[in-house]
Amino acid sequence: MPSLENFRAQKDQFFGHDPHSPLLPEQKDHFEGLSYFPPNPDLAFELNLEPFEKQDRITMQTSTGDVQDYIRWGQIAFEVDQEPAELTVYMSIGIGGGYFLPFMDATNGEETYEAGRYLEIEPLDGNRFEVDFNLAYNPYCAYSEYWSCPIPPKENRLKVRIEAGEKKFK
Repeated sequence: MPSLENFRAQKDQFFGHDPHSPLLPEQKDHFEGLSYFPPNPDLAFELNLEPFEKQDRITMQTSTGDVQDYIRWGQIAFEVDQEPAELTVYMSIGIGGGYFLPFMDATNGEETYEAGRYLEIEPLDGNRFEVDFNLAYNPYCAYSEYWSCPIPPKENRLKVRIEAGEKKFK
């Protein structure tokens, strides 16, 4: 994976110039780049994912009132500033699949998008996963009401502050 700085530069290039960008044309006219927290190595982890004994299919509400289905896959546990935190990891259903980690934290509303942020986490060996909150991003509905985005379930609403990744779009 490219360095965090290169990753962010590529993302800004995509948002500002690509026809598949979530930004509307009038937003692109004034786009100068996304806003991010400074890199925070304390919020980059290699964690065990504890699979649930029963991996149920669940339905998540979206920002437009629609629903999307996921598999409730397992749980990760970590610490933020010596405070314990746990999140549920979901498996996307359909083409491409992948491990999906929607979450909300104590930065939502002021510093970050009020409806939460997302991560796709990468498997390592065994049940270990790379969970780097520096890569946390806003769902596309943060940029335009034309997008429909899953809202993080209550079990993924943290009391701690995740001061890493993408900030609120202005």
